[in-house]
Amino acid sequence: MVIFWIIVFAAALILEAATFALVSIWFAAGALGALIAASLGANVTVQLVIFALVAGILLLFTRPMLKKLFPSKFIPTNSDLEIGKTAVVIEAINSSTGKGRVRLSGVDWAAVSADGDGISEGESVIVKEIRSSKVVVERAGSKIPAEQKQ
Repeated sequence: MVIFWIIVFAAALILEAATFALVSIWFAAGALGALIAASLGANVTVQLVIFALVAGILLLFTRPMLKKLFPSKFIPTNSDLEIGKTAVVIEAINSSTGKGRVRLSGVDWAAVSADGDGISEGESVIVKEIRSSKVVVERAGSKIPAEQKQ
């Protein structure tokens, strides 16, 4: 079992080094504890208990503390910044045919209606979501004059 725990220990360290997700490091510590137990002649059950206890206790007590030290900040992509903005329908939106386009911040996007209703050309809409290369919109309630649609 010593070889097994060496392999588990090395694999967990390599995985942690590759991801920096602060997940597999606790399994490496557990494997190290089990490796020491195996080296001292403990049976397989004791080794597994030591592995689980060391990994579990370290995970339970250190992960919350480390998450506070290294907070992950959500960084929106450019398209995420468009949610909530107003756009103009430049081609009528028809959910049954999948056709429709809006102009948002000077860029033309394929668009679908959030509620499935059709939206006429020239109407003002609010961007609710971005799905791949399409924007999901809902009516804003006012028509935009033709000269402002450009």
